[in-house]
Amino acid sequence: MAAEVGTRNWFDAGGSAYALFRPEYPAGLSTFLASTVKGQGRAVDVGCGNGQLTCQLADHFTTVVGIDSSEDQIANATPHRHVEYICAPAERLPLADRSVHLIAAAQAAHWFDRPAFYREARRIAAEGAVIALVSYGVLRLEPTELQARFSTFYTDEIGPYWPPERKLVDGGYAGIEFPFEEMAYPDMNIERAWDFGEFLGYLSTWSAVRRVNEAGRDDILDTFVRDLSDIWGDPTKKRPVSWPIKMRLGRI
Repeated sequence: MAAEVGTRNWFDAGGSAYALFRPEYPAGLSTFLASTVKGQGRAVDVGCGNGQLTCQLADHFTTVVGIDSSEDQIANATPHRHVEYICAPAERLPLADRSVHLIAAAQAAHWFDRPAFYREARRIAAEGAVIALVSYGVLRLEPTELQARFSTFYTDEIGPYWPPERKLVDGGYAGIEFPFEEMAYPDMNIERAWDFGEFLGYLSTWSAVRRVNEAGRDDILDTFVRDLSDIWGDPTKKRPVSWPIKMRLGRI
């Protein structure tokens, strides 16, 4: 059996774990998004969180606005000289009419009142603007034994603890209304290499894992950590982890 690990040591991560372990989008994503619009004057990242995609877009646009309804997220967003952060809801964007070339929302659109957000997107869209709802799906592990045990954990064991909106993310937003002229996009993946602690640190940021803890079902986490540790082997060994990037991309 691999080295013993204490479940609570892995899953009792604080708020800093979110920024530490959240997967980073590949540079090719912002490059592609910028290529879809004629003018690279202004982009807006709605539901920007800590500004991960916001700052990447700033490499391609003259100005970028990161907007989030959480004051805490905005207070801790990554600063960038071409980025302005604003605390505001997606349904009331504090931007001028016809002033934005790209309207992006990464891993956030499932929380929006989408009809209200879409009305705002149309209002602020410059001629030829593009709207991109970006998500990354369920992670993939190697080898197949790790993937099989993780899939059981994700779907069967903590599945009931996910909020209903999670299904929209898992489906790449395929099931949501999207009243725009749809566009194709290339295959892209987020790729990381994590040791055992880093992988479980990422899982500690999941709302479903927190709900398992709150429900007093530590046995679910205990069993999963033991099983995965056996398969993983040396906990310092880096293993590939990937997420497929999905999008609903459209011309406004």
